[in-house]
Amino acid sequence: MSNIKLDHCVIHVSHWERSNAFYRDVMGAELVEIGAGWSYRFGDTQLNCHGPNVNGKPVARLPVMPGGSDLCFVWPGPIQTAVAHLEKHSVQVEVGPVTRFGSRGQGTSVYFRDPDGSLMEFISYEGDEEGREGFGLE
Repeated sequence: MSNIKLDHCVIHVSHWERSNAFYRDVMGAELVEIGAGWSYRFGDTQLNCHGPNVNGKPVARLPVMPGGSDLCFVWPGPIQTAVAHLEKHSVQVEVGPVTRFGSRGQGTSVYFRDPDGSLMEFISYEGDEEGREGFGLE
């Protein structure tokens, strides 16, 4: 069954305007308006959002709350360009660059937070990056 792919997952945001700006400007998402809420599209993968005036049905047994997600995105270049991009948008890197193991094998990651506190990660699979710390599995 190697043809199964992730289509979308759900995050919960507390403030549409603030989250839309972050996911558009920092994460590079296409904003898709759906009813009273939004989804964030990254190519053929999407983050559906629960938020103010939007509560999807059905939901997980323990629905995700704002700040309760942990997501990793592939950065399309050297990790230092991701760091520069985050700095440009005044987003603080909490951890990294560090070596991590993702869907394509070993890469270099930096960790930061969305406006609600969810953990975000950019991972780069480009080359042998300098300045990495440790090796860990997520």
